[in-house]
Amino acid sequence: MFRQAKSLMLVFRVAMLVLGAATSPALASAIDSPRGSWATANGHSVVAIEPCGDALCGRIVGIDRAPTEPMPTDVHGQPQCGLTVIKNEKPNGEGAWLGEVTDPRDGATYNAMLWLDASGDLHLRGYIGIPLLGATQTWRKFTGHLTAECGLG
Repeated sequence: MFRQAKSLMLVFRVAMLVLGAATSPALASAIDSPRGSWATANGHSVVAIEPCGDALCGRIVGIDRAPTEPMPTDVHGQPQCGLTVIKNEKPNGEGAWLGEVTDPRDGATYNAMLWLDASGDLHLRGYIGIPLLGATQTWRKFTGHLTAECGLG
């Protein structure tokens, strides 16, 4: 019985290591930080990631909409332009940054892991509890123009 329990614990530990490696950005390029402006995965928004206190935060600085369209609002009715959606991102020492991400449409907040790959793309993994229970988006460096009205030019 003791041997069986010991074997199960070993299998469990190996499985956790394998699962952790599958979601870890440790093999990604160790580019300094995710600071800068990023086009979101669908290309309809731009988020600027900048220092805020002893961490990094990301706020919406551009939204793809026609000049006649109203500014989208968050769950509380506030304009999404300028809204901080990434908070308290701090380096984990393995090439990633850990913090939180909030969905402005429903106000749900998730754990967030950010990392850059070898080509310089930003990966944002939002998750509940452990990184395995989440989804990853790839954001690209924003090279376009932002208008004064938080639009994409």
